[in-house]
Amino acid sequence: MLIILALFLAPLLARAAVYWTGNAARSWGDADWSSTGTLPAAKDHSPARLVVYAGTTGAWRGIFSVHSWVVFKHAGDTRWTRYDVVGWGSPVRTNGWPADGRWYGNAPVAIADVVGARAEAMIPKVEAAVRDYTYRNAGDYRIWPGPNSNSFTAAVLRAVPELGAILPPNAVGRDFRDGFYGGRTDSGTGLELNLWGVASAKAGWVEGLEFNLLGLVAGLDIRHPAVKLPGFGRIGVPAPVETALAR
Repeated sequence: MLIILALFLAPLLARAAVYWTGNAARSWGDADWSSTGTLPAAKDHSPARLVVYAGTTGAWRGIFSVHSWVVFKHAGDTRWTRYDVVGWGSPVRTNGWPADGRWYGNAPVAIADVVGARAEAMIPKVEAAVRDYTYRNAGDYRIWPGPNSNSFTAAVLRAVPELGAILPPNAVGRDFRDGFYGGRTDSGTGLELNLWGVASAKAGWVEGLEFNLLGLVAGLDIRHPAVKLPGFGRIGVPAPVETALAR
């Protein structure tokens, strides 16, 4: 019980205190959803490009989790394509918000950004993963333990293992599995035991060491030294943006 308190509950309570004393937007209507300007206009950027974003979600959910999405363009395209999953209407949304837009007023962070021929080779796999996503129908979305927005992005990343990217540890729903899973981690660099995403353990070069309890993740990042705590994600050496050039 002391271990559970120290690793899972205490960080979450601290994160809740940060939220309640902060000035983050408390409602959908109060939030800023505009572009951050971090991506160039697609017509001014000729090469293919694939970007995976994660941004802190809003209201009380921001205590626990980030929201993630996928953005890409083929070489020569004059507009970006963005895919998200949300909890109302048809779950999979296309271009519902600016490609590099704030999420609930929070500027997103790129966790993967690939340009050129490598991106062009990966984009068809992303498109196929979006098209074949199992939980794409109205009523399939479930905020916890999934399938939610992060379950969707995790499924896309599993389809492109050569990208070498994983979602942040506070992307609740990323570990959702439809039943028991035992096998290689999403990056293929370690092993995972997982029960519906409610409880899991991972050990791998890319994932580090992770323990998931009720969707909350605690662990260690060995590759880029950091601790992983519920609510906060990673605390330590900043993880570089994955470019698929090295793992």
